[in-house]
Amino acid sequence: MTITTHITSLGHKGEGVTEIDGFKIFVPLTLPGEMVEITADGDRGTLVSVLEPAANRITPFCPHFGACGGCQLQHMDRASYEAFKTGLVETPLRFAGLEHTVTKFIDAAGNGCRRATLHARREGAGYMRLRSHQVHDLDACPIPVPELARAPDIARAVMTAIGEADVSFTASVTGLDVAVRTEKKQARADRLQPPVARFRLARLALNGEMILQARAPIIAMGRARVELPIGSFLQATEAAETILADYVLNAVGKAKSVADLFCGIGPFALRLAEQRPVSAFDSDKAGILALDKARRFTKGLREITAKPRDLFHDPLTQFELPYEAVVLDPPRAGAEARRASWPNPRSRPW
Repeated sequence: MTITTHITSLGHKGEGVTEIDGFKIFVPLTLPGEMVEITADGDRGTLVSVLEPAANRITPFCPHFGACGGCQLQHMDRASYEAFKTGLVETPLRFAGLEHTVTKFIDAAGNGCRRATLHARREGAGYMRLRSHQVHDLDACPIPVPELARAPDIARAVMTAIGEADVSFTASVTGLDVAVRTEKKQARADRLQPPVARFRLARLALNGEMILQARAPIIAMGRARVELPIGSFLQATEAAETILADYVLNAVGKAKSVADLFCGIGPFALRLAEQRPVSAFDSDKAGILALDKARRFTKGLREITAKPRDLFHDPLTQFELPYEAVVLDPPRAGAEARRASWPNPRSRPW
């Protein structure tokens, strides 16, 4: 049975929100102010038709939008999109008792995403369908950088070779780095050799282990070049990394010594070391080794002391921080252990 209803707002996932019989229903692909026809199942609504479109509704730029679940808001104009994203920052702060207005929206899309993970299944290769565990088969995706244009074809070739898998791609300076994950315990790595040759991949890994490497995948970070370890974190876009690094460099200012905690493969440390010594720490040993190698082969850098350390279970104490500035960039788990190790963080100079 279809229901005619009015969309009143957007949820934090970008779904339209309506209220029926006192219950909130979340309806993807709708916008505030629209009159729509939907079907409902619990708190989930499915759009049937838009009866009265909102003024800020636009035509999505991707022909797969609405079926593919990779994007949520291509039907919203730019100004509304920026306001929505800004609200995702301001609203939680307001609930926490902090009144703050975001004064600038920064577009970090750049040339597109340099990383993508596609699901290779019998029905094809792509992202999951909207609210589904089925894959929407892609011929192309406009979101990644041009170097990833053949990612769907590569994922399908992997499926043909070893069966269902998740295939992650990173566009590097030297070519595509591809990491395959499969639950198939007896997947034969030798069957992946034809896709490597056909698509001239830089490297291929299977379940975290390198299978073939024609060229080491290289990522540019400032004047340094870093060999990307398998599975290491990297910002989705090059533009985002550059913007964040610029923020860090400006915040550090003229500090003569810096500690970079949760440094990863060095997107901040390597740029900071162009002007001063840096001590870098992270639990990712492969990342630390990659950072140290980049430091040794990059001319003109100041000293970088890169050490593996589990900062969650073994955080640096206040007595181990004789630095003029500290860069703290933890993963989603946050920095509670870091805060707990400083009895009076307000007394520190940073």
